[in-house]
Amino acid sequence: MKFLSAIDRYILRLVVMPMLGIFLLAASLLVLDKMLRLFDFVATEGGPIGVVFKMLANLLPEYASLAIPLGLMLGILLAFRKLATSSELDVMRAVGLSYTRLLRVPYILALLLAGVNFAIVGYLQPLARYYYEELNYELKSGALGASIKVGEFTALKDRIALRIDESRDDGRRLIGIFARVANDKGQVLSISAREGQFLALKGSPDTIILRLDNGQIIQDMPGKDPRVLTFTRHDLPIELPQVEKFRQRGGQDREYLLPELMNLGWNKSLPKEERVSSQANFNYRMVEVIMMLLLPLLAVALAIPPKRSTSALGLFVSIVMVVAYHKVNQYAADVASLGKMNPIIGLWGPFALFAALIVWMYWRVAYVPGGQPLGWLEKGSDIVVKRLKSLLKRHRQGPILPEPASESGA
Repeated sequence: MKFLSAIDRYILRLVVMPMLGIFLLAASLLVLDKMLRLFDFVATEGGPIGVVFKMLANLLPEYASLAIPLGLMLGILLAFRKLATSSELDVMRAVGLSYTRLLRVPYILALLLAGVNFAIVGYLQPLARYYYEELNYELKSGALGASIKVGEFTALKDRIALRIDESRDDGRRLIGIFARVANDKGQVLSISAREGQFLALKGSPDTIILRLDNGQIIQDMPGKDPRVLTFTRHDLPIELPQVEKFRQRGGQDREYLLPELMNLGWNKSLPKEERVSSQANFNYRMVEVIMMLLLPLLAVALAIPPKRSTSALGLFVSIVMVVAYHKVNQYAADVASLGKMNPIIGLWGPFALFAALIVWMYWRVAYVPGGQPLGWLEKGSDIVVKRLKSLLKRHRQGPILPEPASESGA
């Protein structure tokens, strides 16, 4: 007997396509929202545009840990909803296939994706988060080669003030340059040039050359009259500021791998605040992964609409429940990291309630004839929809005018 029957393969096709589509859609929406803010941030700091895509790539594991559970749940829900609305599910049930049997393929997918999500939140996401913070630091500090901002004075080494009117050819050609250079002896050089360009100095990575063309230098020395010099080409050496190296990984709990969090959270030699924070983050990651094993039950419980109905209320409720539960976990983890709540109670308590609710909803659908966990909500929504349709119909028809009185006959 084959492990996956024809029905299992059919359910697999129904689940995989919407699951992948929702996963890509959710990840794309999260990336696009962050991309706009990163473009604005990088433009403000004057950094290269390519760093935006590097930062987004390091955010993908974090977004994937959110999109994978949502895609899994909605993929299963839409597959079983299609089976239910097309009466295929009734046929499967009539030939003796229980809901538990039909959940074989969804649970295989759930176990595989839970393993993938465990690897992401436990190992890949902490490393990506650290590299994201490193890029953010280097961008702010100028280590990524942030450009001189056009139209503004930029101070270098507290001895050079530089201003550029216009930048062309991606910064390779500078137009309208003004520089003011001071030294320890009080000598001040005011340099203006029509155009120029930055050149790297071989053998000295901490110094660059600003090559200026067609300009003049005003040399001002204490106790002497200023001198004016005209040049066709002048090389101005500029020492780059020393940039401190970024800190080592582990400055935040989100940057620790799961084994590292376990060592920190249960190491009695560490301060209590650090142990509690590590325990909160460890339990948060674990509860988010284990929650995925409940999603097939939740999806099936909310996928089956009432008979002779095509209501999509279950789809809306499923998204609200998963997102609300995720936000509750985030809040509990933040409070527990401050030491104001036990991480076990704050994170596993809501998980136990959520699991009990899902199991009850699945039991109502699978083992109670005609059972509907959202039956009361379905009836309430039907009443509201009917009232709205009635009001809209009256509004379109207009008020009912009274019939004119009949004239009295002669």
